[in-house]
Amino acid sequence: MRFLIAGGGTGGHIYPALAIADALRELQPDAEFLFVGAKGRMEMEKVPLAGYAIEGLDISGIQRRLTWKNLLVPMKVAGSLIGSIRIIRRFKPDVAIGVGGYASGPALRAASWMGVPIVLQEQNSYAGVTNRILARSAALVCVAWPGMERFFPNSQIVLTGNPLRAQVNRLEIGAADARRQLGLHPDRRTILIMGGSLGAKALNEAVLHGGSWLAGHPDHQILWQCGQGHVQAYQDTEVARMDQVSLRPFLDRMDLAYAAADIIVARAGALTISELCQVGKPAILVPSPYVAEDHQTKNAMALAQAGAAVVIPNDQVGETLFLEIDKLASDVVLRKSMAARMSELARPDAAREIARRILSLIQKTPA
Repeated sequence: MRFLIAGGGTGGHIYPALAIADALRELQPDAEFLFVGAKGRMEMEKVPLAGYAIEGLDISGIQRRLTWKNLLVPMKVAGSLIGSIRIIRRFKPDVAIGVGGYASGPALRAASWMGVPIVLQEQNSYAGVTNRILARSAALVCVAWPGMERFFPNSQIVLTGNPLRAQVNRLEIGAADARRQLGLHPDRRTILIMGGSLGAKALNEAVLHGGSWLAGHPDHQILWQCGQGHVQAYQDTEVARMDQVSLRPFLDRMDLAYAAADIIVARAGALTISELCQVGKPAILVPSPYVAEDHQTKNAMALAQAGAAVVIPNDQVGETLFLEIDKLASDVVLRKSMAARMSELARPDAAREIARRILSLIQKTPA
């Protein structure tokens, strides 16, 4: 069997795609895989590191500000469609799987034109534009949230949850050992602050207000993932130089970071939400206001309404982050309650369920 998997741009698209590929490979060890991504985006690095082949399309999205680059988008789309047709003719996939991101649109549109069954995986509670358009041609749409009938035909929808990285799905290490492996103090209560694979300026700036709080709480420490493009701006700050702070541009071992943490502060991307549910840790969520249809706020509020998380608006995080951290750090009963509610929302078998659905679809499709 041959599987084409398209999409990327951020970890929120890339890691679900890799989780689906891993689950398919586990069920079909002799299968062949080809990823299609956007040139210059992080999938071109992360996918080969995971052991899969990838080809890049020269594709980008429309900028939300006025810029001449938007004039090039139609030509890039046309070129990417032609490139996708060439890739599909050469690779001859049995199915094409789209996870969202720039490359997903042209690759799956071309697959549909060429008679290849397509499967979509939608991570968010508010479906992205690309998946909403492609759904008209999809044989199957795997979703992570209930109520997605407002975006997709009901007959195509399967509620699976979001596929997670295997290392996150199986946290097999204790907090103290995880902290040691990360170079942290093993006995300090640990707050993980992360802005996603690209970093988040508002969260990073908010951490700078935490020096006095940390000085008054010597038994606490912060693992601060700031993003590759932000590290130079913060590495020489007073907070970053504190013994209680470990500044990292990126965290390759999210299983260790999650295991080490007592409290997690994060954006509210769909993959992050699903991973937080799986690891069952109390969370403070700061939804990004810069995403389509404000879907991060919708994701975050779903957890807050379940009693699993605290939500801080992006424009208030600087003044309120450490107030909320203090509340959680000083209330063990509240932390345990939030962790329990978070765990109740987990769907640990999502990747395997998606893989089974895809294999079943192929077996029913005439040659």
